[in-house]
Amino acid sequence: MWRWSRAWRDLSGVTLKPPLPSRGPGLPGAPAAHVSSGPRPVPLSYRLLDSEDTHPPLVFLHGLFGSKTNFQTIGKTLQQQTGRKVLIVDARNHGESPHSPDSSYEAMTADVEALLPQLGLTPCVLIGHSMGGKTAMMLALQRPELVERLISVDVSPLPTTAVSDFSPYLVAMKSVQVPKELPLPQARRVADEQLSLLIKEPPIRQFLLTNLVKASNGEFVWRVNVEALLQQMDKIMDFPLLQKSYPGPTLFLSGAKSKFIQPGHFSEIKRLFPQAQILSVPEAGHWIHAEQPQDFMSRIKRFLA
Repeated sequence: MWRWSRAWRDLSGVTLKPPLPSRGPGLPGAPAAHVSSGPRPVPLSYRLLDSEDTHPPLVFLHGLFGSKTNFQTIGKTLQQQTGRKVLIVDARNHGESPHSPDSSYEAMTADVEALLPQLGLTPCVLIGHSMGGKTAMMLALQRPELVERLISVDVSPLPTTAVSDFSPYLVAMKSVQVPKELPLPQARRVADEQLSLLIKEPPIRQFLLTNLVKASNGEFVWRVNVEALLQQMDKIMDFPLLQKSYPGPTLFLSGAKSKFIQPGHFSEIKRLFPQAQILSVPEAGHWIHAEQPQDFMSRIKRFLA
């Protein structure tokens, strides 16, 4: 069964969930504390599919506008097929994790870096899509002892501004107004009509609408922190310039129909990840795990073998 944790918050953004339990100092298998002067981590919401298996667990990090539900079915299937523990996480400003004005990769990396030792899940196989892939890469580069191997899903360690502009989505989301008396299915239809004025692709609108929820006061709100993401979109599209390389096994999965990983990126990938394999997934765009889930899982299992 999934073991799960929610970081509940009210509309003011105040975290109501107590800090995640720690394994405590000196316990067997607990890594030493890592002192950092960087951003203060927030307590992430997560779901853990536990097992007695001792192989490195699989940890999934979703992309922009996503949540841990994006990998729930895949995580459950891979746990059944591999026997490993599986952790899926909501990034800050997404899903049920707390909101914060800081959406930098330094901050998102600090969140995951704090969570993994608390759950006793190091070293792990870190699998990240898009924004989550950049977070995974940064953690592997900065704390390689926490990452046994790395999988980056359709994103490279370079800026992605040339192939994506998500700011109009956030502008459209900010403009949505839904009467509070509507039930959620009808509210999402009303919101869809409003989003369609600026976002023409129905699949993208449907993906964004998974974030529309009803708050405790009855108002419809976005689970994602629209304002913070809009203010920090330049940081999310960028990637910090880092010098140290990650020595562990690394797999880059590129959607054959996607432009997020280009041949011109290969030299930087190899500089930072000298053991990297770069594979293309046929008939897949940017959301490889949603468009070609069987191929996605097969490639992960081959990489683990």
